[in-house]
Amino acid sequence: MRSSITPSSSITRRRIPRRTLAAGVAAGAVLAIGVPAMASAHVTVSPDELAAGDHGVLTFAFSHGCEDSPTRSLRITMPDGLASVAPTVDSDWTIDVERGDDGLVSAVTYTAVTPVPNGLRGAVSMGIGLDEDSPETLAFPVVQTCETGSTEWTQLAEDGEDPHSLDAPAPVVHVGAASGEHAEHGTATDEEDAASDADNAAAAASDPTGIVLGSAGLVAGLAALVVSVLAYRRKV
Repeated sequence: MRSSITPSSSITRRRIPRRTLAAGVAAGAVLAIGVPAMASAHVTVSPDELAAGDHGVLTFAFSHGCEDSPTRSLRITMPDGLASVAPTVDSDWTIDVERGDDGLVSAVTYTAVTPVPNGLRGAVSMGIGLDEDSPETLAFPVVQTCETGSTEWTQLAEDGEDPHSLDAPAPVVHVGAASGEHAEHGTATDEEDAASDADNAAAAASDPTGIVLGSAGLVAGLAALVVSVLAYRRKV
């Protein structure tokens, strides 16, 4: 008697060695932590977009020192294209303002009353006004001075270059086209006022009531004057 053996199908699963899996997880964790850390290791500016002719408040922030050394000061150089600069008073910082020959603010130095330790966030701010013809990009070079050493955040990306690839990029504000809302609003208001004046004048011309009442008042006034004069003469 022959015995028949039916071959059974088998699925071979490839097992990933535990050491390889652990190494991959560790590498992913390093990237997840390292990439944000690299991105935050800059002096940033917020907001980074404004419209030409606008006013706004820029905040420059950092969360690192010069390696492990606490931050003592930030010197921020103003670009061309600003109509006004007004540093924000802050009890945590003393402020020194430099002006150019034209009287405009050319640089602002914020000195920490207490140096900011590495790993803690520090921030300074200023109000600015943009010209109507401000360039499309406004770079604010920053010199970060620490208790030991300093870092110059002054690099600018070339055309087509990723700013995040720079070692020490300068904070940059992008300028969009002027919205023109204020100008359009002012023009519409002037036109509406002129139309309103014209309507009022036309209404006054078409309605004689005001003229009649005014004339009647004038006649009554003259009559009262005549009566008063006659009465005075009789007494005399």
